[in-house]
Amino acid sequence: MSLLSSKTGGTRPSQRFVASSDQPVIGLLAGSGRFPILFAEAAKRQGYRVACVGIRYEAPEVLAEICDSFQYVGVTKLGGMIRTFKRQGAKQIVMAGKVTKNVMYTPMRVVRLWPDFRMFQMWYGRLRTDKRDDSILLGVIAEFEKDGMTYASALDYCPELLVNKGILTRRKPTETEWNDVVFGWDLAKEMGRLDVGQSVAVKEKAAIAIEAIEGTDRCIERAGTLCRAGGWTLVKVAKPQQDMRFDVPTIGISTIENLHKAGAKVLAIEANKTIVIDQPDVVALADRYGLTIVAVEPSEVAA
Repeated sequence: MSLLSSKTGGTRPSQRFVASSDQPVIGLLAGSGRFPILFAEAAKRQGYRVACVGIRYEAPEVLAEICDSFQYVGVTKLGGMIRTFKRQGAKQIVMAGKVTKNVMYTPMRVVRLWPDFRMFQMWYGRLRTDKRDDSILLGVIAEFEKDGMTYASALDYCPELLVNKGILTRRKPTETEWNDVVFGWDLAKEMGRLDVGQSVAVKEKAAIAIEAIEGTDRCIERAGTLCRAGGWTLVKVAKPQQDMRFDVPTIGISTIENLHKAGAKVLAIEANKTIVIDQPDVVALADRYGLTIVAVEPSEVAA
């Protein structure tokens, strides 16, 4: 999940936040999707007060009802994010949810994404020569650390979202499809090592589409366009250097819908390092569409 968006905005007044001596505070930097909602609910069940900063136009509005405090902040307002968390008493922060990155290359981006001074310093200082996802997110974390805040993995609070090894669906991959999984695995891992993307579409041991800045859904759409015959395989893995505090590979209902629409037949994901949102619903939908979902461990592919 990258901390750049196609939309920006200012802030919305936060709910009143009253620190409690007997309840620890956890900060949530929220993007889009259900992941930040599931994290907030899990943290609340565990007795935390959740102070949420939502990326404007990305974070779900329902977080305002779940969290103890909530405030929208524009995606390029890094200083605003830090100040908001400090006012809310959050010392430990987690990132959850997706925020797109392609706005970096739209016309008039400086006007549309006018950064505050803290973001400007990081963007044209620390990131002057390298704007890959990991570099951006590690830069954000470093700025928070300057103000005494640390980042943790959201999965420390809801590890049940990580998928276990095995074939999740009724349909199993054929031998040909499994060969494509093995072939695509090495490609996806290499793309991850280079911090380009995490997904590769494969058919008959040929790479059809490779995810980059556009994200998994657009990669799926492109693969469907390029392979009109269908029956292809998507392999989605964690990076070899995966930092579980951010950018953890995630699938959900929309992933299955897009795969079905694009003519895919198999989705291979990495066991214990991939988040499956609403797994029972995801598996049920895949079964209805005749799709295979298999969660693979690296040792299986190497063998």
